[in-house]
Amino acid sequence: MATLTVTTPFVPSKPRPSVFEQFSSLLPFRRNPKTKNLTFSPVARLFGPSIFEASKLKVLFLGVDEKKHPGKLPRTYTLTHSDITSKLTLAISQTINNSQLQGWANKLYRDEVVAEWKKVKGKMSLHVHCHISGGHFLLDICSRLRYYIFCNELPVVLKAFVHGDENLLNNYPELQEALVWVYFHSNVPEFNKVECWGPLNDATAKKETQGAVLLPEPCQVECSCCFPPISFIPQNMQQQ
Repeated sequence: MATLTVTTPFVPSKPRPSVFEQFSSLLPFRRNPKTKNLTFSPVARLFGPSIFEASKLKVLFLGVDEKKHPGKLPRTYTLTHSDITSKLTLAISQTINNSQLQGWANKLYRDEVVAEWKKVKGKMSLHVHCHISGGHFLLDICSRLRYYIFCNELPVVLKAFVHGDENLLNNYPELQEALVWVYFHSNVPEFNKVECWGPLNDATAKKETQGAVLLPEPCQVECSCCFPPISFIPQNMQQQ
């Protein structure tokens, strides 16, 4: 009698995710419907939707008057994103809210954005700091992508600043014309630079090119036209 042999088709085991796929918070993928392959996508982002959603923003005022002019009282922004809730948390305080940056995820991803208002020679400007790479090898190998993502997402970040601090900007509408300076901190020289994104009300919409604008330098002697006298953003948040 003939014996019927049933064979189970070979099913290859699913390959282990690469370092890039495991680093999903920074490197979201999408499937190309034409090739059916996973590819890096321009929609990769750190701060959730590319369109600002006020309902996803939580604002904390920590020891600052909502309407006190930043040329008289130090004012800083600390913005973080939760991968679990997809919500943004913005702390508005006199110094960076370090308690908001605790935890292994924050130290690994370094996706926070911190900023401070400065009055330099009588003119107000907003100075924004982003950590591109340095301090962890995953950040180093992704430095180019991280720079791209930060540039792509900064309008959302700036909109969060404007919405979260709307009482201040409503009381001092001239702050909307203040220049925005973006500091990209990286151990890769190509991405370790400062860019001027133009006036705040323009920078929230798109990146502005201000090649001829010089970075404002405070007075070299004690004066009353520059404030605050020192940066309230710790050096360890700017380390290359």
